[in-house]
Amino acid sequence: MSQIIQTGPPDAKTRKYDRQLRLWAATGQSALESARLLVIGATATSTSVLKNLVLPGIGHFTILDPNTTTPEDVGNNFFLEIDSIGKQKAVEAARLLSELNESVQIAAEPADIADILATKPEWISNYTMVIAHNLPRKVVDKLAAYLWSDRSLPALIVVKTAGFLAEFYLQCHEHTVIDSHSEEKVSLRIDNPFPALLEKATSIDLSSLDQTTHSHIPFIYILIQAAAQWRAKHNNTLPKTFAERKAFQKFIDEMKMKADEENFDEAAAQAFRVAPQPIPTGILKLFDDPALNAPGGLTRESKPFFHLLAALKEYVLSQEEGKRTLPLSANLPDIKSDTKSYVEVQTLYKQRAREERGMFKAVLVKRLKTLDPGNGSDEALLESFGISEGTIDDFVKNSHGLTVLRSTVYGAIDKDPALLDTSLSEKPRETAVHIAFTALDSLPEGTEPTVDNLRAQVVRLLGKDAEIGEDVENCIGEIARTPTADLPTTAGFVGGLVAQEAIKLITKQYLPQVGGHVVVDLIGSWTGIVP
Repeated sequence: MSQIIQTGPPDAKTRKYDRQLRLWAATGQSALESARLLVIGATATSTSVLKNLVLPGIGHFTILDPNTTTPEDVGNNFFLEIDSIGKQKAVEAARLLSELNESVQIAAEPADIADILATKPEWISNYTMVIAHNLPRKVVDKLAAYLWSDRSLPALIVVKTAGFLAEFYLQCHEHTVIDSHSEEKVSLRIDNPFPALLEKATSIDLSSLDQTTHSHIPFIYILIQAAAQWRAKHNNTLPKTFAERKAFQKFIDEMKMKADEENFDEAAAQAFRVAPQPIPTGILKLFDDPALNAPGGLTRESKPFFHLLAALKEYVLSQEEGKRTLPLSANLPDIKSDTKSYVEVQTLYKQRAREERGMFKAVLVKRLKTLDPGNGSDEALLESFGISEGTIDDFVKNSHGLTVLRSTVYGAIDKDPALLDTSLSEKPRETAVHIAFTALDSLPEGTEPTVDNLRAQVVRLLGKDAEIGEDVENCIGEIARTPTADLPTTAGFVGGLVAQEAIKLITKQYLPQVGGHVVVDLIGSWTGIVP
């Protein structure tokens, strides 16, 4: 299939979103523009989150807040103004946020989430994601329980701030990521080159080349030749120990025709690639994922990701043990060579990647036909399962970085004193922030959040015999000082963090912190995660 290459200047939209398109490409931008966000509370933190989502072009957001604007609100929220006092806070915040990006659809609902949960909770299902800031614990628990009751309901991000402390939690049944932008090194198959690559690499007579050509041979060919020569001298084995690897690098250096050949320096630096490149441990663990091994197996209703994963498992396990590989990626690292040589080696990888993609697709189609044998062409079959050719391309290209993330329902850790105590001993300062927020949430209605009252709640959470250390004392002191303060500095920082995680969830790129409380201490200037 031919690809149309745009040679003219970029359109207005591409110019507008140029930098972010480099991060998550057109597919991520499309997902972002299709997203519908419900934000509960028109607070300084909430509007900071929205600012960081409106600018990159979130499709739609609704602010839900029943309150009218007070002078105090105007004092700490950049998206409220003097003229907003006495008016609906949700309406005013939405109006001012809309000025950041005219492409974003906005709505304001001057309603209480507690009333919506009591009368028409299904209204929430119209959204892609829900973000709630500083809601009373009883309301948060009801909201979290409702959104956890059905896997089709939106993900939830619960955000809490008090003074210079903050935390947030991403509740999501299951989040699958194909393009995780993994830093895992992609195998170049140098240890076990495919036939066309091996033929090309071994056909080059390095000793007969002139100096210019010799200095532009891609490191991939150099390593394949060096590995073959090393094997011939070492009982058909590759370097394993540190000393052997250093000797192998020296051996490559001795292959130079002149001292300043950068391609041979690059080959020595990449010498680790001659060792067998095993399938990443994380991918092997995914092959045992519960979704693949559930009673009855995969069905038509299963996510496309798991049909692709099951096909990948079959594709890998069908290969000879000891030589199993993921489908080849055509993405090559930077290579010191001339243009002709680079294009030549790139073409070899692209052709082989295309062949292996075809083999993977054949396995996938065969599996899907067992679930739906009468769906006509392969293309129609794939489409009926929600799998496009582009999805297959992305899956194969990124098969080394596939990820499945799952959380528990919000608040689960607070019902397990033993887990809290263990976390406190392993991560004292991080867990102290979370415990302090939980203590604040646990105060009976109308109780003043004094240090003594908060300490009493900590004892109730951890047990009377638990030791309350200095970290917890410091945190409950900060919360007692500013139990409801939504400081602009904290709001700005936390707003950026939460928006970043929301974008990861929406675009299904990069790895969001699903499960585990992200805690923030701006007094000590650090962040951490509580299991």
